[in-house]
Amino acid sequence: MKVKAKQMIIEQLKKMPIVQIACDRAGVSRMSYYRWRKSDKRFLAETDQALQEGLELINDLSESQLLQAIKDRNMSAIFFWLNNRHKAYGNKLHVTGNIVTQNEKLTKEQEASIKKALELASLIKTERSKNETQKKK
Repeated sequence: MKVKAKQMIIEQLKKMPIVQIACDRAGVSRMSYYRWRKSDKRFLAETDQALQEGLELINDLSESQLLQAIKDRNMSAIFFWLNNRHKAYGNKLHVTGNIVTQNEKLTKEQEASIKKALELASLIKTERSKNETQKKK
């Protein structure tokens, strides 16, 4: 029964990559699905692959519908396609500039601040360690 249910889930995920729907159609709870994924490496790999195949199927269907909408002169579909697939119509952001890095020496104040911060960081860590040790006792 479990093997058959696992296989049915895998097949459902290939058609519709939504775990809840696949589980419902296979008559299996989501909790069982995730428990099986955790305990069965093969099932984990097969469901990951099935989810990927299902996503590719949905992507293909979506693109097919989009192309049909373009053929039907749907301006939103046309704009969407051009905006996302054609350089001339996409969003444009041009950034130019020069980045210069310099290895400047720290001032005495900066060195003192960093040293103090490091001392405080290790003091806080030491205090936490002491508190944790006392709690364990």
